Amino acid sequence: MFLDPYHTQTGSRVRISAQQASDFAKRIAGDFNPIHDADARRFCVPGDLLFALVLSRFGLSQRMDFHFRSMVGDGTPLSLEESDSGQVEVKDDEGKQYLAVGRSGAENHDAVAIEAFTRCYVAFSGKNFPHVLKPLLEDQGVMFNPKRPLVIYDSMGFSLERTDLTGPTLELVDSRLEVNGKRGDVKLEFRIVDRGEVVGSGSKKLVVSGLSEYDPAAMEAIVAEFYRLKAAYESAQEA
Repeated sequence: MFLDPYHTQTGSRVRISAQQASDFAKRIAGDFNPIHDADARRFCVPGDLLFALVLSRFGLSQRMDFHFRSMVGDGTPLSLEESDSGQVEVKDDEGKQYLAVGRSGAENHDAVAIEAFTRCYVAFSGKNFPHVLKPLLEDQGVMFNPKRPLVIYDSMGFSLERTDLTGPTLELVDSRLEVNGKRGDVKLEFRIVDRGEVVGSGSKKLVVSGLSEYDPAAMEAIVAEFYRLKAAYESAQEA
């Protein structure tokens, strides 16, 4: 299973180490957000890894909605539980909820289809910065704190006409940023294509905190550092 290197199953609990989470972010998602670095002071597990584990465990449903309630830290014991109504939640031993998932419609439990959809969504999601966020921030004349960039996954959802996917891809349809003081809400709309046919649509919401006036030089430095880290990581993987 392609997710095996990125979590550890102990009994009924799942643990994700900071290194496992960081490897998933960089290797699978191409996500170099510093909050996912293993040694980050404010480290958190990528929401996309929780998303992937839920699909792997419970399958792909025609309609799914994911609501991220809190950030998961290094090695937190997690339970993935399904209610009688079919809803799923990810929580710790104290009952703190990190992710709530609503789902309905036909289900597909084929591992190949689930992995294909997971990989295409995570790859799409990993392109949030700089590809999508930078131009949105620039247009609004705001940016996050370059010393402590904080972009948080709030929610996502999608609806599929069918779940027997073989070669799915996601395409960005629309993106917008609503600024409210020092907080910004980013909404991304996408369509899901399989074998050249549009088979579904979805949306994703991000929250950007600590907004201040846009600084072109500071943003260019952040983007340059992103590509430097990406190149260094890829070079190390090839060595």
